[in-house]
This record gives sequence, structure tokens and C-alpha cells, in this order.
Amino acid sequence: MKIWVDADACPVVIKEILYRAAERTGVELTLVANQALSTPNSNFINTLQVPRGFDVADDEIVKRLDEGDLVITSDIPLAAEVIEKGGHALSPRGELHTTENIRARLNMRDFLDTMRASGADTGGPPAFSQRDRQDFANNLDRFLTKHART
Repeated sequence: MKIWVDADACPVVIKEILYRAAERTGVELTLVANQALSTPNSNFINTLQVPRGFDVADDEIVKRLDEGDLVITSDIPLAAEVIEKGGHALSPRGELHTTENIRARLNMRDFLDTMRASGADTGGPPAFSQRDRQDFANNLDRFLTKHART
């Protein structure tokens, strides 16, 4: 199992939790972004820089993803593709996307996109909180305990 990170929009604090988890468990972590990233020197942490462009990082993650891998992303369509390919998707806020909940989340995302396109102000996500950070760390730890083979 590997962990892939949709790193362009991933909060720094979440990346730091992931760095510690990779070192602790020995699970390979790859951050995919369209810009150069600075990461700790580690045998378990890699970066992959992709060209700029719409969904280029997402497409690269899906292309390289193996069944059972974990992807960290807040991008609902990417999470759906990951699940369809047999992977797992966890948001930086600690929400595990599953076959049972991804359709509803895609439908809500599409509905909000339609609302915004018609001029409605739907607001944005709430500010990233300490609770979000803790939820992510707890759910990542549960996932790795269940799935990582060290």
C-alpha cells in the first residue's frame, strides 16, 4: 500500500501529519503537485511534480494508483475515481470517502456547482480547524492500523 497526496491544496499541517505517519509506519508517501515541494529527507517520502493544467495531478494519481492505495484529497471527483479503481480516499478534514457515500457527495458537489453557475453565493468551506486536524490524524491512524503492512 502507498499513500498519494493531492498536494497543491493540502494544508501544511496535514502534510506534516503524513510525514510523521510515513516515517512511523514505513508506508511510501508521494505528494503530487504542479509546483516543486519541500519535504523532509526520508526514504519513505517522495514528490512528483506534474505540469500545470486542469486535473493534471489528479490524472497522474489515478494513473499510478494501485488497488488498496490511499489518496488524500478534498477533490470529490478524484475521490470517486480512486474508489472506482479500488483505492481509498480520505479528505484533509478526516472524512473517509466510501462506495456507500461518494455518490451523495458527488451529487451535492454538482448541485452546488449548478447553484454557483446560476449566480447563487453558496459560501465556501469553513476555516480549517484544530478539530479537522484531529479528525484527520485519528482516521489516518485507524486506516493505517487496519491496512498498512510494515
